[in-house]
Amino acid sequence: MAASEYHHGEMDIHDQEATWHGFIVGSTWGGLIIGLMLGHALLSVAIGIHWAVSLGLMAVAGFAAGLLMNLGGRWMATMVILILTGLFVQAMIWLFGVLI
Repeated sequence: MAASEYHHGEMDIHDQEATWHGFIVGSTWGGLIIGLMLGHALLSVAIGIHWAVSLGLMAVAGFAAGLLMNLGGRWMATMVILILTGLFVQAMIWLFGVLI
């Protein structure tokens, strides 16, 4: 027989739980960001809505999804950074369009 007997439920699974939680959070964030990018592309390219209106609608959808799913302050900060990045890219496109 083994040196020690197995007792069900005594194994420390904190690391496995943390890995699973990280996977779920990463999948949620990735899925939401991909959905927001596709929504922005659909609204601005396929439907023909102005890019700023489409960006605003997707920003509202992103903030609402973050609040609904309780994603926290990091999600909100990520949304703000993504919005500012989109505005910066559009400003650069406008600037280079004026200079050409």
